[in-house]
Amino acid sequence: MYREALGEYQTKFHDVKLGLARAMSLNLGQEVSYIENAFSLESGLDVAAMNFYPPNLNSKGTIRLADHTDPGFIISLVQNLDGGLQILTHQGKWVNVHIPPNAILIQVGEHLEVLTNGKYKSRIHHVTGNYKAKRITLVTLHGPSADKFVAPAQEFVDDSHPLAYRGMTYSDGLKSNDNHEIEVQSCTAQHRILLP
Repeated sequence: MYREALGEYQTKFHDVKLGLARAMSLNLGQEVSYIENAFSLESGLDVAAMNFYPPNLNSKGTIRLADHTDPGFIISLVQNLDGGLQILTHQGKWVNVHIPPNAILIQVGEHLEVLTNGKYKSRIHHVTGNYKAKRITLVTLHGPSADKFVAPAQEFVDDSHPLAYRGMTYSDGLKSNDNHEIEVQSCTAQHRILLP
């Protein structure tokens, strides 16, 4: 039953993913199929993980999954309750993410940040222990094919916006988060070019 439900979710979410790619392409001033083509999303690789966090009544302020960003084009998150996730703002403050019931949270992935040379940003986030009930999540990394090489596109590099990242494959991003050794030194951080 789980397999069928997950398969149906992934099939239906495919249209959402393409719709977001098209809207983001237009937002960037590009053709509607720009991101879809750049990532070859029709043959892309989605990686899903289900997580269970038991209640932790004495855990106010504790971190249950360290600061990190995620590889891919976008990341979708479905969970059974509101709370448990914080995102680091541009001002360096942690804010709670509120996800209404039956909603899907969408985050920008590292590979979209690289492709757009930082116009879209993958936000640093972590999982907190601030909840009194079990938290169940389904996180899906939506990306290009594993061997797709993604580098900043020439459309987003100029004198005012110099090259900010080295290129990387989707599998590079997945490997950087391998073995549950997630840390803020994400794949994007490892591929950032330090400018003078």
